[in-house]
Amino acid sequence: MLSPVQLKVLATVARYGSVTEAARELHYSQPSVSHHLSRLEAATGVKLVQRVGRGIRLTPEGELLANRAAEIIGRIEAATTELAAHVGLQAGRVRLAANASALSTLVPRAATALAEDHPALELNLIERHPVEALQSLRHGEIDVALIFRYADAPQEQDGFRLTHVGYDSIYLLSLQPDDSIANHRDSAWIGGCERCQEELVTVCRQEGVTPRIASLSDEIVVVQAFVAAGIGVATIPGLALQAHRHPGIQATEVPNYRRQLFAVTYGEPPDPPATTALIEALQNAAR
Repeated sequence: MLSPVQLKVLATVARYGSVTEAARELHYSQPSVSHHLSRLEAATGVKLVQRVGRGIRLTPEGELLANRAAEIIGRIEAATTELAAHVGLQAGRVRLAANASALSTLVPRAATALAEDHPALELNLIERHPVEALQSLRHGEIDVALIFRYADAPQEQDGFRLTHVGYDSIYLLSLQPDDSIANHRDSAWIGGCERCQEELVTVCRQEGVTPRIASLSDEIVVVQAFVAAGIGVATIPGLALQAHRHPGIQATEVPNYRRQLFAVTYGEPPDPPATTALIEALQNAAR
């Protein structure tokens, strides 16, 4: 029989890629971690880890079980929190992951309202891109992922449940008021990470423009400084523009193109009371 302790050890070893680091995180001795791994291999009848030089790596079977282990342990921890918080939200915690623009605008408003309505509830926040946030949610490391997506985007995997929170418009940043993307067919553009560039290209192609990306930055302060200096033009979500706006730039809303914001939970409904309270606070903050 697989024990939660053994599964937690495997998940921690997978996360850190080291018995030493896993032992430090779990406050176990290294021999104790190795013992739990051996017992888990005996229980499953398969090899889960293998030695590589002075370190270890998981076998394909080990990676499969480690992914499930992280999810199981996360569900156990969430259940413990739910029980603590069930009666009147007098205790417990709720964990939220969101990207930087949401964490600096929408989330603080929701956090303030949540603290006023449920002062005993602990809110833990972490910055994650939507893709990483969904992975953390599936592994039980968080309770809610605040993500953005577009109407024509593919559906998330089974098990994820989306609650609509609001919308986030996209803006063109330039030096001209009432500008348009079509005016910048030959301009230099400022891009960001691979995902951000995909969004930029999609927005521009909607206007018949293929952007020539000449500079790269994911930092909204830097992007706006570049635009203000005439280095290039860029697009930016409305929440990011709320978080910071350089006085020397002009922002023009891109028509017919906006992101949808969703609070995502994982597993069978209903959501725990603390999770429901957080989602309601996010919806109210978005209004």
